[in-house]
Amino acid sequence: MENGYEEYVTFHITARDGSDVEMAVVDEFDFEKKHYVVGAVVRDDVIDDEGRYIYECVLDGDDFTVQKIKKEFDYNRIAKAYME
Repeated sequence: MENGYEEYVTFHITARDGSDVEMAVVDEFDFEKKHYVVGAVVRDDVIDDEGRYIYECVLDGDDFTVQKIKKEFDYNRIAKAYME
């Protein structure tokens, strides 16, 4: 019987309050020649189902870094493309 355990690639961001937040990559996609990851907050080794967040992803070989999408207009366009 399978135990349902899944291992995710994770990354860390700094929240508005300055705290460190661990995020799991739950999806990724390309839009307008850029790569994006969809992250979900990890709490106590469990992925929180309360939200998904999109970050621009810069690939560097096997590593990657994420960047916040700063303009609300751009974020909304990218989120809409992802939802479609």
